[in-house]
Amino acid sequence: MWRYIGIILLVCVPAGCGQVEDVQVAIEQPADQPPNVVFFFADDLGYGDLNSYGGNHIISPNLDRLADEGVRLTDFYVTWNACTPSRGGMLTGRYPQRNGLYDMIRNDQVNYGHRFTEEEYAVSPEMTIGLDRKEVTVAQLLKDAGYATGVFGKWDSGRAKRWLPLQRGFDDFYGFCNTGVDYWTHERYGIHSMYRNNERDRSDQGTYCTDLFRREAVRFVKEHKDEPFFLYVPFNAPHGASNLSKPGVQAPESYVQKYGPLPGDKDAHYNAAVTCMDDAIGDILDLLDDYDLAENTIVLFSSDNGAGPKWRNAPLNGGKSRNWEGGIRVPLIARWPGHIPEKSVSTEFLTMLELLPTLCNVAGATPSSEIILDGFDMMPVLKGEQPSQRTDMFWQRRSDTAARVGNWKWLVQDGEEGLYDLAADIGEQNNLMESRPEKLQELRAAFAAWRKEMDEAEDRGPFRDF
Repeated sequence: MWRYIGIILLVCVPAGCGQVEDVQVAIEQPADQPPNVVFFFADDLGYGDLNSYGGNHIISPNLDRLADEGVRLTDFYVTWNACTPSRGGMLTGRYPQRNGLYDMIRNDQVNYGHRFTEEEYAVSPEMTIGLDRKEVTVAQLLKDAGYATGVFGKWDSGRAKRWLPLQRGFDDFYGFCNTGVDYWTHERYGIHSMYRNNERDRSDQGTYCTDLFRREAVRFVKEHKDEPFFLYVPFNAPHGASNLSKPGVQAPESYVQKYGPLPGDKDAHYNAAVTCMDDAIGDILDLLDDYDLAENTIVLFSSDNGAGPKWRNAPLNGGKSRNWEGGIRVPLIARWPGHIPEKSVSTEFLTMLELLPTLCNVAGATPSSEIILDGFDMMPVLKGEQPSQRTDMFWQRRSDTAARVGNWKWLVQDGEEGLYDLAADIGEQNNLMESRPEKLQELRAAFAAWRKEMDEAEDRGPFRDF
């Protein structure tokens, strides 16, 4: 069975006229082709920043549209409260403690204003540590199932060649590999960090990162519109710039002017970076419409963790780098016309561990039975057909620990212990440790059992002791 789709070509008319005209050309494409997948990933976006999640301060019509045309999840969690392990957990469908990448790939000298030389950087953790090569990513599985795979943006799973996206299942890569860069110079504390495929590339120095990732994503869709594709766009917006001279969130002045000076902690640059990202997302959504691909494309949007404490995670407590809800509960919007109901909201308990099994099922990819996955196919939940299978979730960042079991949350954060009923107290303000000692013991025991399972998991690096 085949279907007709329209393609718009730009055709030059005779010399001297200075015009172009649109020409419709028919192509044939199987109607039963598996769905394309487009996954947009923000960096440090607050739970309360999007209009669809209660915000009213950021211009984001394309993300608003995406929420109107799909489902918005209220109880969706990442696997860690900051960049690197969160992304590794998403890529593998496995807890960071199971895949071994359970801390940041980051040079801490930058905290003290150190500017690296190439020689220093070559032997630093940012260059030599990455997601274990034995781990299998969602890109590898979809590529094996016949998908074209591309990633454009922040990789953050290793920078040495053996860790780069082309060695992890992606056909096409443009972006940077560490936790952050300057949005215009593309340097990270003195080291140029933009890559095309396996090589560093300085050709676009001076151009704003979001615009580059938009350009590359649009190119990828145009090149692969006639075959199934997996497009992963992990923006670095609205993460702060990693430089020495101009720290903080960077954004083009034309976007900053949309907001003007704002009082208190409402930084126009942060808002502007999100709006610029929203415009980039809009261009890709429009392209899917232009090529008649929207109905056969799953579009997902989320964030790698909550926003920093300066930004808006309301009504959640805390933010990035903490296991309070504001650090680990993030937005997730999913659209698949004809499959996921429009304008729907799901309060089901789901996590980023569900992403790999979900995409494998819809793509017809089959992970090895020898790989222990920590998630499940959540598509029936997104469609509103079934409740979530998820009953618990666990987090650990060094001595900070947390568990959610049902609607109950236990954590030890910065040396303080707490127990909260999230059904009644989403802001984690009412510590119930003394009034519910039996529930406290239940969640402590659940966490201890999970920790034992992770300790006994198969050997993985780079941080595992094996």
